[in-house]
Formats: sequence, structure tokens, C-alpha cells
Amino acid sequence: MSAPHPEIMIGGGGEKKTLRLVARYADACNLFVSSPEEVGHKLKVLRGHCDDVGRDYTTIRKTVLYMDPGGTLDGFAEAMAEYAALSIDEAIVAPPDGAPARRIEHRAAPAAKALAELG
Repeated sequence: MSAPHPEIMIGGGGEKKTLRLVARYADACNLFVSSPEEVGHKLKVLRGHCDDVGRDYTTIRKTVLYMDPGGTLDGFAEAMAEYAALSIDEAIVAPPDGAPARRIEHRAAPAAKALAELG
């Protein structure tokens, strides 16, 4: 849907306005949420708004902003598997501290390997 314009992504999780705007205008959404259960709920709301405006829900790319609490690698992989099961296309991972380069080296590289095994 992005041609002939750049992709339009709307971020947030407001059910009355934000997700309605996603259904009407966006190519993608970035949900700001705290759990897979909350993502599932927001996606149901988005699907309802899509139905209301005659939009094919599957044409919207769905992403989440994931605030990585810094737990175990297995815990991170399990969380990502739950989001994948909800058909989330991408997780944007935000580190909890102010050292993203160190976080990438020590956490993201091993996580990428574990996530590749999810398949």
C-alpha cells in the first residue's frame, strides 16, 4: 500500500482515536503496550475499526514497541514467540538503560540467534 507514497506508520494504542486512524489511513501501526495479552486486545479493536471502514485488516503491518526488561534470553525469546503468534510483524526493542551499543553487543546478538530458531 505504500506506493506511490512512503509508508505511513501510526504509533500508540488509543482505542478510540489512534487505532481508528490506523484503520483508515496507515500502512503500519506500532503498538505501545505492556504484554502480549494487551497486544491481542488492541489487535481485536483494530480489526473492528477495519471492519467499520471496510479495510482489509491483513494489509496493515503490525509492530510493537517492546521495552526489554533485561531478563533472561529464554524469557525474551518466549515473549517474542507470543508476539509472533499474534501475527506481529516486527518488534522494536528499546533497551532499559542509556547504553544501546553495549546492549546490542551483549544482548541483541545472542537474541537474534535464538529468534532465528523460532522459525
